[in-house]
Amino acid sequence: MASNPAYNRIEKDAQSGYAGFGGQPTGATQSAAAAQAATAGMTAQQLQDLYNQPTAGPVKTRRVTMDDVIMKTLGLFAIVLVTGAVGWSVSAANPGLGMALWMGGMIGTLVLGLVIAFKKALSVPLILLYAVVEGLFMGAVSQYFNAVYPGIVGQAVLATLSTFAGMFLAYKFGLIKVTAKFRRIMTMMIFGYAIFAVVNFIFAMVTNSQFGFGGSGAIGIAISLFAVGLASFTLALDFDSIEQAIRSGAPQKYSWLLAHGLIVTLVWLYIEFLRLFARLRE
Repeated sequence: MASNPAYNRIEKDAQSGYAGFGGQPTGATQSAAAAQAATAGMTAQQLQDLYNQPTAGPVKTRRVTMDDVIMKTLGLFAIVLVTGAVGWSVSAANPGLGMALWMGGMIGTLVLGLVIAFKKALSVPLILLYAVVEGLFMGAVSQYFNAVYPGIVGQAVLATLSTFAGMFLAYKFGLIKVTAKFRRIMTMMIFGYAIFAVVNFIFAMVTNSQFGFGGSGAIGIAISLFAVGLASFTLALDFDSIEQAIRSGAPQKYSWLLAHGLIVTLVWLYIEFLRLFARLRE
């Protein structure tokens, strides 16, 4: 799961047995002793009735389920859409304030993302705050691009949703297999592109160019195509991380982290589509 920093804690906790969710011999011994004490005074019929009860599922044991992840993802997505609409409206009415939302949102999501990824204790309020800031940022960026290139936002949204559906089907039908080698390669590429994106942003600011390296020429379009492809394949890693968390019996609270990681990738893919289509129109 190392390709997405938001998932690092899940992987580490899975290796150590999820504190409080088993994996330690001492805990297992204590649980067995507690079970014996609880059934000590039961009659034979009561013990038989207890034995006949169905095994507790993931919901009863408060572990991650696919429903948890889907509902949390939809909730965060709704927050991004609502605050995105606010960012769009503010930017349309006051371009200066819109640029402040753009810059502030970009810095805010970077800082909050790092805190969420490396904070020892999972914080749901921070994840919700990230969705708010990300929505404001996305709304401001979308309004700017749509003002310069009318209709481009609708194209980027359609492309993002289509890519999401395509990658999900490709993953479910085994057309894309996430292996350890695949993860290592993707991780290096993602971190490499992240460094490039920071350098490119600084270069664009210093040179007052819209796209930075490559501009809207063939090189710039190739860079955007690479970024779109990288973000698309990151979705496959996200799907696999969700399945791993469910298989390993991750605590239910991690569904927030899984949903957060998926939303981050989707917004990244959307932004890259905006840049690609803008370059093509130039």
